[in-house]
Amino acid sequence: MHAPADVVKIRDMHAHAHGAGHDGHAHSHAHLQDALHSRRMAGVLGAAVVVTLALVAVEFTSGYIGHSIALVSDAVHNLTDVPAIFISWLAMRWAEKPPTREHTYGYHRAGILAAFTNAFFLSGVAVVILYEAITRLRHPVEVNAGVMLWVALIALAVNGGITLALVSGRRDLNLRSILVHSFGDALSNVGIIAGAIAIRWMGVTWIDPILGVIIGAMVLWSGWGILRETSHILLEGLPREISLEDVAKSVLKVEGVQEVHDIHIWTLGTDLNALSCHIRIPDMHLEDCEKILARIQESLAHEFQIKHSTVQFERAGLPETGLYMPEPIHKAD
Repeated sequence: MHAPADVVKIRDMHAHAHGAGHDGHAHSHAHLQDALHSRRMAGVLGAAVVVTLALVAVEFTSGYIGHSIALVSDAVHNLTDVPAIFISWLAMRWAEKPPTREHTYGYHRAGILAAFTNAFFLSGVAVVILYEAITRLRHPVEVNAGVMLWVALIALAVNGGITLALVSGRRDLNLRSILVHSFGDALSNVGIIAGAIAIRWMGVTWIDPILGVIIGAMVLWSGWGILRETSHILLEGLPREISLEDVAKSVLKVEGVQEVHDIHIWTLGTDLNALSCHIRIPDMHLEDCEKILARIQESLAHEFQIKHSTVQFERAGLPETGLYMPEPIHKAD
């Protein structure tokens, strides 16, 4: 069978696009808004480093003077925030860099890598806090509840302020890891305040190490959650909010698409998912192929927020040359 000269037989034609031209202005405006937001969040992180360092110094000194393992544990917890915040700030700056020949996707993964590193800090600190708190339970000491109370109030104001400042950036996994840090610190401060009141009025000194155990467990839990999520992304896992089968069915709804296979979906960075797949269509003009591609990308962006896609068209009716992963999905007859 021979096709006319003006008909394109499609077997290995790759199509790669980032968005329709008529959306260029909106895309540019959204990009500017994102850049301004990132710079504001970077400023918040910079200020958080300075304030947190000052808080750590106060808590360490007060915890030593007041014999409070809860304050010392919280100081260690806050101390881990310093490299974590700095790494996150650095990651945000890297993410703004354009793609290069060596890093063709840009540096969107810098934030994910920062969150992954922070999770290890969290887990290590949790083990230290738990060990020290359990030791203090076995060998209790007198605690200065007054010092413990006032320092915890100061710490609550600092950590609460950082948490509120970062709420608007919670969709960014990198910023969310810092948000978890600061929110956990704020909760631990509330517990320390309650414990200081109980120690002062009821003399129950064992509350201090119990608070240390609770803080340690909370840190370990939050660290594990971040570590699991970032590991999934770094291993090119399917975004958890996306179903591979749903994506395939959506593509098959586009007129002209007869089969879709070899689908791969992964996360490049916060709110930036990518896809590659093979699609079989009948012989047609190149102009018609471009229309199909535009409809596919519109569907992917609208339904699944997949804004970076690579589609390989193949001619329908050819025999399969091998196994595909996942299995091909055909349009129902």
